[in-house]
Amino acid sequence: MIRALWTAASGMQAQQLNIDVVAHNLANSSTTGFKKSRADFQDLMYQTEKTTGAPATNTTTIPTGIQVGLGVRPGSVSKIFTTGTMVHTGNELDVAIEGDGFLQVQQSDGTTAYTRAGSLKKDGQGRVVTPDGQPIVPEIVIPSNATSINVGSDGTVSVQQAGQTASTTVGTIQLANFTNPAGLNAIGKNLFLPTDSSGNATTGTAGQNGLGTLEQGYIEQSNVSVMEEMVSMIVSQRAYEINSKAIQASDEMLQQAAGLKR
Repeated sequence: MIRALWTAASGMQAQQLNIDVVAHNLANSSTTGFKKSRADFQDLMYQTEKTTGAPATNTTTIPTGIQVGLGVRPGSVSKIFTTGTMVHTGNELDVAIEGDGFLQVQQSDGTTAYTRAGSLKKDGQGRVVTPDGQPIVPEIVIPSNATSINVGSDGTVSVQQAGQTASTTVGTIQLANFTNPAGLNAIGKNLFLPTDSSGNATTGTAGQNGLGTLEQGYIEQSNVSVMEEMVSMIVSQRAYEINSKAIQASDEMLQQAAGLKR
């Protein structure tokens, strides 16, 4: 019965973590480029009271033994990098990645972070930046006299300038990809950093070597399904309640066994 108390307690802790993950997903259901997380769990060690296959007699063996599990523990919380819905905005600097890949962003310390959020802007110097003012890599500067901006599916950025008939190429948006995107470290602000698990970034031209293409005037919504998350939340809540009842039942049985309750 003491064992049951700890087992049920581990179940409550696991479901609390699951609710935390679901709540974070729901909170970011409208965040551009957000990728949902999923909590994975593992069963804990077992106490073996009778070993399967052990000799029962000289000619027979035990077909099924007795193993009592000791609960559950979190195994991982992993990002799911399925593509979100593309939404048309009409903004010339909005770009959505159709397929695999990440935009590259230069942080204030000079390191490169990666994002799927393509809500890009111009800063006071004409640089193409994120909403936080971080320039994309490689740097692209839009001339002050540009009247229109065109982003090709391969990332080529060209502008039409006042008084000129021909367009001018000002740079190319390159994409990066990883062997294991689920191993990236999320640092907030829609940014990810590489880890030993993700592998190093492989950069290249959009539409080549497995990289996705760019769609100008679109943004990628989060890949969170509110309906699925609500169902997961209800299931987790019910499991939490049942584990709580298991603790209550074990406690009552313990009191009866100790002669504390008649």
